[in-house]
Amino acid sequence: MSQKTVLLEVKDAIATITLDRPKALNSLNDELVDDLTETLEKVKKDDEIRVVVLTGNGKAFSAGGDLNYLVSIEDPICARKFISKAGNIASLVITMDKPVIAMVNGVAAGAGFNLALACDIVYCAESSRFGQSFAKVGLVPDCAGMFLLPKAVGTHKAKELMFTGDLIDAKTALDLGVVNKVFPDETLREETYKFAKRLVRSAPISLSLMKKVINKSGDLDLDTATELEADLQTICMKTADHKEGVKAFMEKRAPVFKGK
Repeated sequence: MSQKTVLLEVKDAIATITLDRPKALNSLNDELVDDLTETLEKVKKDDEIRVVVLTGNGKAFSAGGDLNYLVSIEDPICARKFISKAGNIASLVITMDKPVIAMVNGVAAGAGFNLALACDIVYCAESSRFGQSFAKVGLVPDCAGMFLLPKAVGTHKAKELMFTGDLIDAKTALDLGVVNKVFPDETLREETYKFAKRLVRSAPISLSLMKKVINKSGDLDLDTATELEADLQTICMKTADHKEGVKAFMEKRAPVFKGK
């Protein structure tokens, strides 16, 4: 592999993963999918990393699948393998035990839209646009889109967005619950890292367990949910972080959590 299509920078316990095919609007081909998978696996195993920021280089977060690459795949077995690998990216983001923030700096279309949805928090620039563009090119949503979008916006709105492939602007995305916050383009990066630093200071075990349960909440009944809460709370109560949190509260200072 000559040159990576995904960049990784780690600073102050924050990993920044940047899709780096700007001339192709960070669209997904086999190389980028492999590079992103490798990077996510690396970040997942690094205990020094507390928070992950996912973004794109250039004018787009990601325009989705690289159409030129997709039409070049003639073997259906190879096509299925590629789409499965793209779905695995979403799975890696969702199941990672660290908070992942999507910093959407431009267009997020197709699989790019769904990759943003896979993240725990979505911040975007005012100029960002979101679109489930699959139907316009005779495809169905992938990268876990048909699982994620209905959870975010409801069944009927998800069908509308997917059936039409219409682009929506940042304000509409905010109103629908697709994104958490919208910022002026020039302050997006500053605001994203300000929030990431807040999460770095949070108790990592707590955040990890919250993420796992919330992601499964749609599959839990009340009794199962309360039993699970009891189990996990018991675990948390025995951690050094809990003791530190209580001590810091009593001493009226900020806690220093170590993930233990």
